[in-house]
Amino acid sequence: MKNNIKAGGLFKETKAGAIPTDWECVRLSEVFSHSRAKGCAGLPALSVTMDKGIISRDTIDRRMGPTLPPEQSLHVQKGDLAYNMMRMWQGAVGVSTLEGVVSPAYVVCRPKLKRVDARFMFYVFKSHHGLFRFQSFSHGITDDRLRLYFDDFASIPVQSPPLPEQRKIADILTTCDEALEKLDAFIVAQERRKKALMQQLLTGRRRLKGFSEPWTTAKLGTVFKERVEQNQTGLPLLSITADRGIVPREDVAKRDSSSEDKSKYLRIAPGDIGYNTMRMWQGVSALSTLEGIVSPAYTICTPTSRIDGRFVAHFFKCQHTVHLFHRYSQGLVDDTLNLKFPSFSAIEVTIPSDLEEQRQIAAILDTADQQLTLLRSQRNALDQQKRGLMQRLLTGKIRVTV
Repeated sequence: MKNNIKAGGLFKETKAGAIPTDWECVRLSEVFSHSRAKGCAGLPALSVTMDKGIISRDTIDRRMGPTLPPEQSLHVQKGDLAYNMMRMWQGAVGVSTLEGVVSPAYVVCRPKLKRVDARFMFYVFKSHHGLFRFQSFSHGITDDRLRLYFDDFASIPVQSPPLPEQRKIADILTTCDEALEKLDAFIVAQERRKKALMQQLLTGRRRLKGFSEPWTTAKLGTVFKERVEQNQTGLPLLSITADRGIVPREDVAKRDSSSEDKSKYLRIAPGDIGYNTMRMWQGVSALSTLEGIVSPAYTICTPTSRIDGRFVAHFFKCQHTVHLFHRYSQGLVDDTLNLKFPSFSAIEVTIPSDLEEQRQIAAILDTADQQLTLLRSQRNALDQQKRGLMQRLLTGKIRVTV
């Protein structure tokens, strides 16, 4: 990619901001026409999404409601750009790779192919400056009522490089998006693999080599003790999350909404399991690697010598165990369900009798978690790289060779 990029040159000030001297500042009416063609029978219904562009409605949610009859919908051709009038300022825009129909809540724009590459404009629209312009040109009293009609869209000034350069920039950014899509698909596949592995290993359906001793059934009250230690106000404030484990409170929320009087907050120590009493039925629990205090809304459990903490941290995330937590939670509706320690203690589970088998199962699942963490980190790094590249390419700070 480096061979395709060079430093930017001289700039000029325009209504679209500072752009290279050989670029133009144009209004969107100069590069797009407003297509009002009615839909045709037999064409698939499409939707414009925030993150996936224009896709078939069947791939989103079949409960979205009935499809409009053709005479009440708009025709979209391949290569058209369409946006949601009420959510354009949030980036609900896409270039269609399909022919189909959309709701009149969308605006369909047909690119003037001798002037613009629709993919290039799509990235301009997704940029920080593009979204800011759309919000500025939208009409409405509050954000949830903002609308961007075509007449206002058409008057927006944007940067317009020579057409070959537009295509080259679009090719580079499209390549980045394709890499992100492949990485996303791989992450989803690894997540499914891990869930299947959990279901097999944590239920005993699949045994590890070298272990044949029958698993034992025990009540959680026999393998855990509740830790109720208060008046530990000198310890740091922690929070228990569903996906990040137990982390410092400031990592979750910048504003401290906790009670000023923390004398009733509970101490949690490394090796403890903490869970959200009101959300244990949703799997909100974690093994602590930190010492600190947490809100009394949490329950703190200390594993006995009969159970490995890392094993049980995975075990409590397994679908069949979360189902048990839901069954034993007390409350009339989901919003009021709670699983206090006495109810938690009464739950019967089947676990390996051999601690070493527990540890080896935990090690396998830890490895799967580490692989997923690495993949997500790579995905975030690639996304940040793409965003930085967008900012420089779309403003001409770096130029492509054509």
